Amino acid sequence: MQPDPNASALNPLPPVVWALALPIIAMEVVLGAGAAGLVGGPSAVGWRLEAIERFGFSGPVLEWMIARGTWPPEHVLRFVSYLFVHASFTHAIFVTVFLLALGKMVGEIFRAWAVLLLFFASGVAGALAYGLLLDDAMPLIGGFPAVYGLIGAYTFVMWVRLGALGESQYRAFTLIGVLMGLQLVFGLFFGAGNDWLADLTGFCTGFVLSFVVSPGGWQRVLARLRQR
Repeated sequence: MQPDPNASALNPLPPVVWALALPIIAMEVVLGAGAAGLVGGPSAVGWRLEAIERFGFSGPVLEWMIARGTWPPEHVLRFVSYLFVHASFTHAIFVTVFLLALGKMVGEIFRAWAVLLLFFASGVAGALAYGLLLDDAMPLIGGFPAVYGLIGAYTFVMWVRLGALGESQYRAFTLIGVLMGLQLVFGLFFGAGNDWLADLTGFCTGFVLSFVVSPGGWQRVLARLRQR
């Protein structure tokens, strides 16, 4: 076969993946430009801290809302807004690379609405676990809990595929095992926060939710239940 001279050098990404990645990129461009003094004047140097304070998820704020029984929109927004604010340029780059890679693999199988649901549901679940199970005043920021939700969806796809081939389905969990292992190693040598709990919760949410939102997922679950 002759190669197509008009073919794109890069494999196209599903539009829904760009819809999730572009706000992260745009936020980092604005914050980076402010820190470099290119826009916003002297006060722009502190934009990142202001963004973390305004959009980061806060465990104490969640406790305050539960105790008061009030849910101000600007604080409820934190359940998803924290996903688009990062601690540094490097942090944002890693999240974006994982989002584009996992988003492509998942987005080529799942419908666009399912990818959105996986992303945001995993982010919200990660925030809830972080706020309810830990007593940590540090704000939770960054898109990794949602990205781990996509890893959970990818793991589900591999789990189903390996099962169809009659191979060990435990191999599907290799990626999450490696990533959590790397987090442990980096935590031991460089110190780490408690955001690993949000990441792990995001992964579990993405994996479980895939049973319902994947193409034919609910029917597949019913079929397996009938076989037992």
